[in-house]
Amino acid sequence: MADHRAPVDFDRPSNARVYDALMGGRDHYAADRAVLRQILELAPAAQTMAQEVRQWLVRAVRMLTDRLGVDQFLDLGSGFPTVENTHEVAQRANPEAHVVYVDHDPVVQAHGRALLAENDYTHMVGADLLEPERTLAHPDVTAHLDFERPLGLILCAVVHHIADYAVAQAAVKAYVDALAPGSYLVLLHQHNPADGSAAAELATALESRLAATGLDTVYRTREEIASLFTGLELVAPGLTHPHLWWPVGPRLAPLTPTNFTTLAGVARVP
Repeated sequence: MADHRAPVDFDRPSNARVYDALMGGRDHYAADRAVLRQILELAPAAQTMAQEVRQWLVRAVRMLTDRLGVDQFLDLGSGFPTVENTHEVAQRANPEAHVVYVDHDPVVQAHGRALLAENDYTHMVGADLLEPERTLAHPDVTAHLDFERPLGLILCAVVHHIADYAVAQAAVKAYVDALAPGSYLVLLHQHNPADGSAAAELATALESRLAATGLDTVYRTREEIASLFTGLELVAPGLTHPHLWWPVGPRLAPLTPTNFTTLAGVARVP
């Protein structure tokens, strides 16, 4: 099966490259940096928040590997493999943990394959997460992941880029339905509290600003995000803001409205 290859247009921003810019990476272009500037105009703490998202993912993967014995991961819409990404955290606990990254961006694919070329337990697949059947049947997925055993399915900061809510629900369900009992869904999503708070106003403004750049990002309600975990058993502390999900040590940086525009959770497949 051939990899999914979207056309590359460096004059148009991409979600993966904008996120890389937020993280302080180097794999981005002028169009992506222009979006970053627009985000920072509204949310000056956005880059700090991107780091908090990464720290949350680290804690979630560490919990699955260290405490729950999960030794294989499918990371969908992974973006650029970078410092403290899924494979580094998982393989620190278990050097033979298998990780398959999936992304439709050909630039991400090229960089990922180059970076992971000497890692026999980590693979980059070019596929579109909105095509679950094709993605799950990809030879590099089936060769390195055993869906008869527990697996960690990661959807970190990607589902909110699926503009149609029904499509987002259907995609998540299709992947979850392919998992064996004892598997886990690790999901983080942009959130609009819809309560008149500063966080709600910020979420509404960011959604509008990002839509104007061509990068749809939907800030959904708690109820909408919670529905993505339907039929699963949320692990404590449940669906909450990343800074409240098993933080390590006391918080030193002050909270801002940006901290309340994201919800994250880990849930077990019964």
